[in-house]
Amino acid sequence: MTRMTARLSTLAAAAATPLLLLPWTAGPAQAHGAPTDPVSRVYACSPQGSARGTAACRAAIAANGAPFTAWDNLRVPGVAGRDRQVIPDGRLCSGNLPAYRGLDLARADWPSTRLTSGGRLTLTYASTIAHEGSFRLYLTKPGYDPSKPLKWSDLPDRPFAEIKNPPLSNGAYHLGATLPADRTGRQMLYTIWQNTSTPDTYYSCSDVVLTGKGTAAGGGTGGSRPGPTKKPAARKPAASPSAHSAHSSHSASARPSAASATPEPRKDSSYAAVPDDGRPVAEATRAKSGPSAPLLAGGAAAVLVLTAAAALVPRLRRR
Repeated sequence: MTRMTARLSTLAAAAATPLLLLPWTAGPAQAHGAPTDPVSRVYACSPQGSARGTAACRAAIAANGAPFTAWDNLRVPGVAGRDRQVIPDGRLCSGNLPAYRGLDLARADWPSTRLTSGGRLTLTYASTIAHEGSFRLYLTKPGYDPSKPLKWSDLPDRPFAEIKNPPLSNGAYHLGATLPADRTGRQMLYTIWQNTSTPDTYYSCSDVVLTGKGTAAGGGTGGSRPGPTKKPAARKPAASPSAHSAHSSHSASARPSAASATPEPRKDSSYAAVPDDGRPVAEATRAKSGPSAPLLAGGAAAVLVLTAAAALVPRLRRR
């Protein structure tokens, strides 16, 4: 009987253990994300990014004091559209989060992506959880100086494109838009993703180099091709607009590999960035949205299992 009691106690504990190991501190489902094409600074310099060894990324990591492991977690809660009031000048790329301060370094050698001025853009924004909200895309004004900190006055008052509630496909949002035609040279593509199903707003900086129409961009298919050749039969069919044909990389190190074009962001919140009030972002979000239903259900199940086991053991011992 003693052996049977011990065995039943072990089985009860084993059944309850998986429930006890649930991520009770993980908070609600996360909607992590960031642009991977045109590559954002935070992704380019992350452990997954192929440009992390460039001078700009090394400087950003050094200024940060840590690598950009949480590249998909640059989010600020409670902004509610007051971006220009909440995020100060010079802190636009970091969202004013100390954990991302290296992204605000003013320098002209950040990894960049070549685009065609006035051309079609398809922005790939990696994410794992579909959420309602709006993406607002801004392009810096003519005369933007990348050697100076990015300010709100460097951006137009209105975005050149706004996409509401796009579908999540294959781990990413694919946002189509037409670029302004009056920009050339190095510019900043600034993306704001304001969630409406969570209190979070995401910020990202993608350095781009715009070439004029009719100029091939980086040897890719981003620009209009030169005039027809003498042998029309030898011409290649025009590529349809897509994330790959609309623009090409400025350098091989700036563009994610095909295998990582839509990487899977980490789902845990243990690495959450820290806002000004000192609380991790995941904690700030959880305070407003509360624990998720699966976690509550799992907690209730764990309590029932443990209670049943505790009641069973004394009965067996009396036999």
